[in-house]
Amino acid sequence: MTDSPATQPRLTGATVLVTGGAGFVGSAIARRLAAPDVGARVVALDNLRRHGSELNVPLLAAAGVEFIHGDVRSADDLALGGRAIDLIVECAAEPSVLAGYGGGSRYMVESNLGGVANCLELAREQGAKMLFLSTSRVYPVAQVNALAVRETETRFALVEQPGVAGASAEGIAEGFALAGVRTLYGATKLAGELLVAEYAAYDVESVVTRFGVISGPGQMGKVDQGVFALWMARHVFGGELQYQGWGGAGKQVRDVMHIDDACDLLLAQLAQWPAVVGRTWNAGGGRVNSLSLLETTALCTEISGTRRGASSDPETHPSDVRVYITDQRALSAALAWTPRRSPRQVLGDLHTWMTANETMLAPVFRP
Repeated sequence: MTDSPATQPRLTGATVLVTGGAGFVGSAIARRLAAPDVGARVVALDNLRRHGSELNVPLLAAAGVEFIHGDVRSADDLALGGRAIDLIVECAAEPSVLAGYGGGSRYMVESNLGGVANCLELAREQGAKMLFLSTSRVYPVAQVNALAVRETETRFALVEQPGVAGASAEGIAEGFALAGVRTLYGATKLAGELLVAEYAAYDVESVVTRFGVISGPGQMGKVDQGVFALWMARHVFGGELQYQGWGGAGKQVRDVMHIDDACDLLLAQLAQWPAVVGRTWNAGGGRVNSLSLLETTALCTEISGTRRGASSDPETHPSDVRVYITDQRALSAALAWTPRRSPRQVLGDLHTWMTANETMLAPVFRP
């Protein structure tokens, strides 16, 4: 399905730098920007630290994307030898919500926060626009977990939240409170958002998007990041499923956005730049595209034809969130945009990708 002119930018002749460009989201948006119907000259920069990201390098080359093995922590790497850059898509991050709990946080802080500072300086020097990919994890854990829910047979469900700004049965909107403790990952991304806002004083035009869970083909899911990909991988490659926290029943809920919907959204933002510039937006699958772990297991079983047992650990980690659903009505109204792909398509596309590339992906996913 081809996007309408209102959601499809033409970037012929523009040079775009995608940081984290061999990662799941970065490689997908880099390839999409380089496609003939968009027409950008795309450079993807990545340090290949995450296991599996090296598998995306040949895909980038096949799409006409130039790959540079570099690091956002290095301003020299980002400078690309002085080439002119028109747009920076900042996807580079250490995305683990558990990072720092059992060890040091230096890499996360230097990459997530120092990296965006380097990108902003480059944007200021070059007069480039910037898309900054942030996260729903900027919202404090305790405040999210204090939201009223009802428990059903398969999930915890948000109800209306009278008197709570930015929260409703539709999920969490941009006006939700930010005061409180989150995770080191969320803290570094929120600090990055603040830096982005400050650089408006230097005429750097930017858009911040707080994404919920993004998933789909190409995601090397792990326990602490990419749960939907991990869940399908367990059904394809084997390994234990575990419902962890909140009583160990698997009723915690996330909304999920297909990677193709995320790419469509970023293109829509570029195509309708005046409608979104200088703002922070929430984006995700929304309530209609949400699943509990228990529901995810059932859907993975149906799609894969493989049944996996699940163990339970009732202990709730300090970073665990019971329910997070994105209220993206503001963004939908601004762009006349909404996700088109369902959780069933997300998981079905993951299954197709994993089974078609089983030999290549086995070293990444097999326990």
